[in-house]
Amino acid sequence: MDYANRKPNKQPKRGGKKKSAARKSASGATRRKSETRNVPWLIVIIAIVLIVAFAYGLVKINGSSESSAQQPVIQPPPKDLLPEKPEERWQYIEELESKEVEVDVPEREVGPPKLMQCGSFRQEADAQRLRAQIAMAGLESQIRGTTGKNGLWYRVILGPYETKRDAERDRHKLQRAQIYGCAIWNWNID
Repeated sequence: MDYANRKPNKQPKRGGKKKSAARKSASGATRRKSETRNVPWLIVIIAIVLIVAFAYGLVKINGSSESSAQQPVIQPPPKDLLPEKPEERWQYIEELESKEVEVDVPEREVGPPKLMQCGSFRQEADAQRLRAQIAMAGLESQIRGTTGKNGLWYRVILGPYETKRDAERDRHKLQRAQIYGCAIWNWNID
């Protein structure tokens, strides 16, 4: 049979080949019958013995768990053996109900005002660029020119803040806007 086209082979008919094909088919048929008759009985018997042994083991395990579950139950001692409940000697519960709690909270000391410096530049254009970035973050900043030992510097500062917590809140807002390096200082407002 031609398996690619799913059609039987068309071979030219020749007299000598028919007989050899008939002999091959007859011998092939006898081979198939003898192959199916050779059953490995030893393997079948071993498999049956293993199945029976496995089933016997399962029954044995199941039977042993039932016998262990039927052990005698220990009964608890009677309740009469327990001592009587003692009377409460504590009076703090009644005392606490009538008391008020007084908390002494000290006044918060307000220190000097806080300023936050986010940059110091030689060029005013660089300071203006940082001020624009801070404005895009939603905060208002100032540029102050200061003269030091090295000449004129342009500082970008925010504030003044009454508490350091307020300054920290704005610094975290700037960090979320990718502006880093801001420092909080106790400065005088000049």
